[in-house]
Amino acid sequence: MFRFTFAYPTFYYKKDLEIFNMKKLPISLLIFVILFLTVFYSCQNPVREIKPVRIAISKATPVDKYQHYINWLKSADSLVETVDMYSLGIDSALIVLKSCQGLLLTGGEDVNPALYNQVLDTLKCDLPNDYRDSLEMALINAAVEGQLPIMAICRGLQILNVCFGGSLIFDIPTDYDTAVAHRYPGYVASEHTVTVLPGTLLADISLVNEGTVKSNHHQGIDDMAETLSGIAFSDDGLIESVQRVNYRNNPFLLGVQWHPERMDYENPLSGKLAKRFLSEAKKIKIE
Repeated sequence: MFRFTFAYPTFYYKKDLEIFNMKKLPISLLIFVILFLTVFYSCQNPVREIKPVRIAISKATPVDKYQHYINWLKSADSLVETVDMYSLGIDSALIVLKSCQGLLLTGGEDVNPALYNQVLDTLKCDLPNDYRDSLEMALINAAVEGQLPIMAICRGLQILNVCFGGSLIFDIPTDYDTAVAHRYPGYVASEHTVTVLPGTLLADISLVNEGTVKSNHHQGIDDMAETLSGIAFSDDGLIESVQRVNYRNNPFLLGVQWHPERMDYENPLSGKLAKRFLSEAKKIKIE
């Protein structure tokens, strides 16, 4: 009978095979050794599981109203995980936030004017949702402390400014001299132009100096918080976007008064914002 042998070639396992101090090995034994070493090295260097980025959304229910925000994020990363903070309660939400890599502040009803030392005028403002105000203020402060990326949309921009010490215009149609419609009767969205300041975070992301956006709001920033700066404006001078002062040396924070989640994602003032926000969130390591 013939005995088949195989002279092993030079490859990754050569040094390991030399421990047998043999010039030749039976092919069956060689196969066994190769399989053994393959398993051994794979155990020593396991493939790391890629976890999807996890984003806390200040309010994501009811679904029929807030699904647009989730779809917008998923357009940038289909694997993104989102958590509705509103349904958890404040204490639980703050605990869950520690397992998230970014905070998205969504649109909605007016911020209680008492938070910026004004008296509620129900002819000009919505009835306040004190629970939501308290929740979002707590989330903003915790996110800042944890150096999480923050993306704020419409009401989100407004409560961000209030949380940092700014104030709001009660009612743009009656309190602000403008020919720009920021929303139409019946809460119908308006399309209008915004100008983006060069050298800002928004200019860096969008690569445009102006564009058309969809907005749906009757309030806006009045006094700007000291830690924020305006970086985009509508034709009437209303602040349409904010960033941190000295944004390059601080964690990501971007607020926009328009609704990128309800715009064409190909619009540079929509889809690119979601991509950059998630890109920044992925840099946050969760234990």
